[in-house]
Amino acid sequence: MKSLTIACALALGLGLPLASTAAPEMPAMQATASQPAAAPAAPKLHQALRSLWHGHIVTTRDYATAVKAGNKAAETKAADAVVANAKEIANAVAGFYGADAGKGMLKLLAGHWGGVKALTDAEHAGDKAGVEKAMETLSTNAGEIAKFLHGANPNNWPEATVDGLLLQHAADHKALVAAMMSGDKAGAAKTWTMMDEHMNTIADALSGGIAAQFPAKAQ
Repeated sequence: MKSLTIACALALGLGLPLASTAAPEMPAMQATASQPAAAPAAPKLHQALRSLWHGHIVTTRDYATAVKAGNKAAETKAADAVVANAKEIANAVAGFYGADAGKGMLKLLAGHWGGVKALTDAEHAGDKAGVEKAMETLSTNAGEIAKFLHGANPNNWPEATVDGLLLQHAADHKALVAAMMSGDKAGAAKTWTMMDEHMNTIADALSGGIAAQFPAKAQ
Protein backbone atom coordinates (compact mmCIF):
# COMPACT_ATOMS: atom_id res chain seq x y z
CA MET A 1 0.00 0.00 0.00
CA LYS A 2 1.51 3.29 -1.14
CA SER A 3 -0.13 5.44 1.48
CA LEU A 4 -2.50 5.36 4.43
CA THR A 5 -5.12 7.11 2.33
CA ILE A 6 -5.01 4.38 -0.33
CA ALA A 7 -5.05 1.68 2.30
CA CYS A 8 -8.06 3.20 4.01
CA ALA A 9 -9.90 3.70 0.74
CA LEU A 10 -9.45 0.01 0.08
CA ALA A 11 -10.39 -0.85 3.63
CA LEU A 12 -13.67 0.96 3.21
CA GLY A 13 -14.54 -1.48 0.46
CA LEU A 14 -13.12 -4.70 1.80
CA GLY A 15 -14.09 -5.07 5.49
CA LEU A 16 -16.48 -7.86 6.43
CA PRO A 17 -19.85 -7.27 8.14
CA LEU A 18 -20.20 -7.73 11.86
CA ALA A 19 -22.28 -10.59 13.22
CA SER A 20 -25.65 -9.11 14.06
CA THR A 21 -28.88 -9.49 15.96
CA ALA A 22 -30.57 -7.00 13.61
CA ALA A 23 -32.81 -7.85 10.68
CA PRO A 24 -31.09 -9.68 7.78
CA GLU A 25 -30.89 -6.54 5.66
CA MET A 26 -28.86 -4.78 8.36
CA PRO A 27 -25.94 -7.18 9.00
CA ALA A 28 -23.20 -4.66 9.54
CA MET A 29 -24.31 -2.61 12.50
CA GLN A 30 -24.42 -4.77 15.63
CA ALA A 31 -22.85 -7.78 17.38
CA THR A 32 -23.83 -9.43 20.64
CA ALA A 33 -21.44 -10.35 23.45
CA SER A 34 -22.27 -14.04 22.97
CA GLN A 35 -21.90 -13.79 19.19
CA PRO A 36 -18.70 -11.84 18.48
CA ALA A 37 -17.87 -10.28 15.14
CA ALA A 38 -16.48 -12.61 12.50
CA ALA A 39 -12.82 -12.22 11.61
CA PRO A 40 -12.36 -9.96 8.56
CA ALA A 41 -11.38 -11.59 5.28
CA ALA A 42 -8.82 -8.84 4.62
CA PRO A 43 -7.32 -8.11 8.04
CA LYS A 44 -4.70 -5.61 6.85
CA LEU A 45 -7.32 -3.47 5.15
CA HIS A 46 -9.71 -3.88 8.06
CA GLN A 47 -7.00 -2.66 10.42
CA ALA A 48 -6.20 0.26 8.12
CA LEU A 49 -9.74 1.59 8.49
CA ARG A 50 -9.60 1.17 12.26
CA SER A 51 -6.28 3.03 12.28
CA LEU A 52 -7.71 5.93 10.32
CA TRP A 53 -10.62 6.46 12.71
CA HIS A 54 -8.37 5.90 15.72
CA GLY A 55 -6.35 8.83 14.38
CA HIS A 56 -9.38 11.06 14.90
CA ILE A 57 -9.60 10.42 18.62
CA VAL A 58 -5.83 10.61 19.08
CA THR A 59 -5.55 14.01 17.44
CA THR A 60 -8.57 15.45 19.25
CA ARG A 61 -7.16 14.18 22.53
CA ASP A 62 -3.85 15.84 21.67
CA TYR A 63 -5.74 19.10 21.20
CA ALA A 64 -7.35 18.75 24.64
CA THR A 65 -3.97 18.00 26.20
CA ALA A 66 -2.52 21.16 24.66
CA VAL A 67 -5.48 23.27 25.79
CA LYS A 68 -5.16 21.94 29.32
CA ALA A 69 -1.45 22.83 29.31
CA GLY A 70 -2.04 26.27 27.79
CA ASN A 71 0.39 25.44 24.98
CA LYS A 72 -0.79 27.46 21.98
CA ALA A 73 1.79 26.04 19.58
CA ALA A 74 0.75 22.49 20.49
CA GLU A 75 -2.91 23.48 20.11
CA THR A 76 -2.28 24.64 16.56
CA LYS A 77 -0.27 21.53 15.71
CA ALA A 78 -2.95 19.23 17.09
CA ALA A 79 -5.77 21.12 15.34
CA ASP A 80 -3.89 20.85 12.05
CA ALA A 81 -3.50 17.12 12.63
CA VAL A 82 -7.25 16.75 13.25
CA VAL A 83 -7.95 18.44 9.92
CA ALA A 84 -5.34 16.35 8.11
CA ASN A 85 -6.93 13.19 9.48
CA ALA A 86 -10.39 14.36 8.38
CA LYS A 87 -9.04 14.93 4.88
CA GLU A 88 -7.66 11.38 4.82
CA ILE A 89 -11.06 10.02 5.80
CA ALA A 90 -12.76 12.17 3.16
CA ASN A 91 -10.25 11.05 0.51
CA ALA A 92 -10.97 7.44 1.42
CA VAL A 93 -14.69 8.05 0.94
CA ALA A 94 -14.00 9.85 -2.35
CA GLY A 95 -11.92 6.91 -3.55
CA PHE A 96 -14.94 4.67 -3.15
CA TYR A 97 -18.02 6.85 -3.69
CA GLY A 98 -16.62 9.67 -5.79
CA ALA A 99 -15.31 13.23 -5.37
CA ASP A 100 -18.65 14.76 -4.40
CA ALA A 101 -19.11 12.23 -1.61
CA GLY A 102 -15.60 12.98 -0.39
CA LYS A 103 -16.35 16.69 -0.28
CA GLY A 104 -19.59 16.02 1.55
CA MET A 105 -17.84 13.86 4.11
CA LEU A 106 -15.14 16.46 4.69
CA LYS A 107 -17.76 19.14 5.32
CA LEU A 108 -19.51 16.92 7.85
CA LEU A 109 -16.25 16.01 9.58
CA ALA A 110 -15.39 19.71 9.75
CA GLY A 111 -18.68 20.23 11.57
CA HIS A 112 -17.85 17.43 13.98
CA TRP A 113 -14.42 18.90 14.69
CA GLY A 114 -15.96 22.32 15.20
CA GLY A 115 -18.20 20.85 17.88
CA VAL A 116 -15.36 18.95 19.56
CA LYS A 117 -13.11 22.02 19.56
CA ALA A 118 -15.87 24.19 21.02
CA LEU A 119 -16.59 21.53 23.64
CA THR A 120 -12.92 21.36 24.62
CA ASP A 121 -12.46 25.11 24.83
CA ALA A 122 -15.68 25.58 26.82
CA GLU A 123 -14.88 22.77 29.26
CA HIS A 124 -11.44 24.26 29.89
CA ALA A 125 -12.98 27.68 30.51
CA GLY A 126 -15.64 26.29 32.85
CA ASP A 127 -18.31 27.55 30.45
CA LYS A 128 -21.27 25.22 31.09
CA ALA A 129 -23.49 26.97 28.58
CA GLY A 130 -20.74 26.64 26.00
CA VAL A 131 -20.44 22.93 26.72
CA GLU A 132 -24.18 22.46 26.26
CA LYS A 133 -24.14 24.40 23.00
CA ALA A 134 -21.23 22.34 21.71
CA MET A 135 -23.05 19.12 22.54
CA GLU A 136 -26.10 20.38 20.65
CA THR A 137 -23.84 21.01 17.67
CA LEU A 138 -22.40 17.52 17.90
CA SER A 139 -25.87 16.00 18.20
CA THR A 140 -27.09 17.79 15.10
CA ASN A 141 -23.94 16.86 13.23
CA ALA A 142 -24.34 13.20 14.21
CA GLY A 143 -27.75 13.20 12.61
CA GLU A 144 -26.38 14.81 9.46
CA ILE A 145 -23.59 12.24 9.15
CA ALA A 146 -26.05 9.41 9.78
CA LYS A 147 -28.33 10.72 7.03
CA PHE A 148 -25.37 11.05 4.66
CA LEU A 149 -24.13 7.51 5.29
CA HIS A 150 -27.62 6.02 5.14
CA GLY A 151 -28.09 7.70 1.77
CA ALA A 152 -24.91 6.05 0.50
CA ASN A 153 -25.76 2.60 1.85
CA PRO A 154 -29.45 2.44 2.85
CA ASN A 155 -29.72 -1.32 3.31
CA ASN A 156 -26.73 -1.73 5.61
CA TRP A 157 -26.43 1.58 7.47
CA PRO A 158 -29.79 2.26 9.17
CA GLU A 159 -29.95 5.98 9.85
CA ALA A 160 -31.16 5.66 13.45
CA THR A 161 -28.49 3.09 14.28
CA VAL A 162 -25.67 5.16 12.81
CA ASP A 163 -27.00 8.22 14.62
CA GLY A 164 -26.93 6.29 17.89
CA LEU A 165 -23.34 5.22 17.34
CA LEU A 166 -22.28 8.78 16.63
CA LEU A 167 -24.17 10.21 19.59
CA GLN A 168 -22.30 7.79 21.83
CA HIS A 169 -19.06 8.94 20.20
CA ALA A 170 -19.94 12.55 21.02
CA ALA A 171 -20.69 11.53 24.61
CA ASP A 172 -17.28 9.87 24.76
CA HIS A 173 -15.64 13.13 23.67
CA LYS A 174 -17.48 14.97 26.44
CA ALA A 175 -16.55 12.46 29.14
CA LEU A 176 -12.90 12.38 28.10
CA VAL A 177 -12.51 16.15 27.91
CA ALA A 178 -14.25 16.66 31.26
CA ALA A 179 -11.96 14.14 32.94
CA MET A 180 -8.87 15.65 31.36
CA MET A 181 -9.72 19.21 32.30
CA SER A 182 -10.51 18.23 35.90
CA GLY A 183 -7.23 16.38 36.23
CA ASP A 184 -8.97 13.01 36.70
CA LYS A 185 -6.27 10.81 35.15
CA ALA A 186 -7.91 7.54 36.15
CA GLY A 187 -11.26 8.64 34.76
CA ALA A 188 -9.64 9.83 31.54
CA ALA A 189 -7.83 6.53 31.11
CA LYS A 190 -11.00 4.52 31.65
CA THR A 191 -12.96 6.70 29.25
CA TRP A 192 -10.20 6.46 26.66
CA THR A 193 -10.35 2.67 26.69
CA MET A 194 -14.11 2.70 26.13
CA MET A 195 -13.83 5.44 23.51
CA ASP A 196 -11.22 3.51 21.55
CA GLU A 197 -13.33 0.35 21.61
CA HIS A 198 -16.38 2.27 20.44
CA MET A 199 -14.35 3.88 17.64
CA ASN A 200 -13.48 0.37 16.47
CA THR A 201 -17.18 -0.52 16.55
CA ILE A 202 -17.94 2.41 14.25
CA ALA A 203 -15.07 1.59 11.89
CA ASP A 204 -16.09 -2.07 11.71
CA ALA A 205 -19.73 -1.15 11.04
CA LEU A 206 -18.68 1.09 8.17
CA SER A 207 -16.37 -1.44 6.54
CA GLY A 208 -18.86 -4.23 7.11
CA GLY A 209 -21.67 -2.24 5.56
CA ILE A 210 -19.74 -1.55 2.39
CA ALA A 211 -18.69 -5.20 2.10
CA ALA A 212 -22.37 -6.15 2.34
CA GLN A 213 -23.27 -3.53 -0.25
CA PHE A 214 -20.50 -4.56 -2.66
CA PRO A 215 -19.64 -8.20 -1.85
CA ALA A 216 -17.52 -8.66 -4.97
CA LYS A 217 -15.04 -6.12 -3.63
CA ALA A 218 -14.37 -8.38 -0.63
CA GLN A 219 -12.67 -10.93 -2.92
